[in-house]
Amino acid sequence: MTYGWRLLLLMAGAVCAGAAPLDAQQQPGGWQPQTSVPAPAPPAWAPVPAPVQEPPATLAPPPNTTIVPRSPTEPRADAGAGGPGQVSLVALLTADGQSIEHGLVWRVYHDKPGPDGKARMLSAHREPSPTLRLEPGDYMITVAFGRAHLTRKISVGANASVQERFVLNAGGLRLTPALVGGEPVNDKAVSYDIFSDERDQYGQRTKVMSAVKPGLVIRLNAGIYSIVGVYGDANAIARADVTVEAGKLTEATLKHAAARVTFKLVASRGGDAIADTQWSVANALGETVKESAGALPTHILAPGTYTVSARHAGQDYHRDFTVHAGQSAQVEVVMR
Repeated sequence: MTYGWRLLLLMAGAVCAGAAPLDAQQQPGGWQPQTSVPAPAPPAWAPVPAPVQEPPATLAPPPNTTIVPRSPTEPRADAGAGGPGQVSLVALLTADGQSIEHGLVWRVYHDKPGPDGKARMLSAHREPSPTLRLEPGDYMITVAFGRAHLTRKISVGANASVQERFVLNAGGLRLTPALVGGEPVNDKAVSYDIFSDERDQYGQRTKVMSAVKPGLVIRLNAGIYSIVGVYGDANAIARADVTVEAGKLTEATLKHAAARVTFKLVASRGGDAIADTQWSVANALGETVKESAGALPTHILAPGTYTVSARHAGQDYHRDFTVHAGQSAQVEVVMR
């Protein structure tokens, strides 16, 4: 190669080594320059090798460090899924009436009975309008207002908030005694049994309440009821059918035909009563109406004809007598 050609080649290489790339941009001030010396550029006719990509540097853990592999990420369940629901209970006398604010008893039962076949009570509440938190599922709710009651099945949803309205269709009943002759009545001597209109398999009415005293307001479901009132402790009975209307107070007066009768065993007419005597009173059919013991027993009897038997010292003494409504009497049995 001639000296001229060798000089041209040297000048061309110098120009290539000093030229800057056209696409280079100025880095921000925080950028740190490379510390390694770049390799000289290859001749223009030589192939450009592909850049070598080094693997990213791996930070070594500190000494005495245990590395636990991360478990695969699982979908996160909704924190509220399947949570208890909130149920507010409200009781009303009628569908368009106001809520009942006192005298209620709520009972919550599981939907299915226990192994013994009996209902499983979950809780009981005496607040007028309790708010319950129940797990999702079905429940039986019973509310009682006196003798008025209602049982309903409810379903509770997860995280739900609902109000359950219980319409009892209930009313009140107040009973008052009276005598057919207008004489005053001792309320303490009167009691009532209340029967519903429903009948059992034997055709008998179902007893709702017993030994109810006069003047009390009895809360009952709307319907027809049979009332049996007893004046005294024997057979002075009055009967009536009454209708209880929802949201109303029904007042019923039962009139008794009866009279007060006192018995005494004497040695002669007008004599003193003899103690330690057993008594038995039977009606005209021979049915025993009342039995008692003592010197001067007193009973309230319905009008009719009776036979009284007095037993003293192993001896029996008898007498027939008649009772008239409203006319008190004293019956002497003479020992003969």
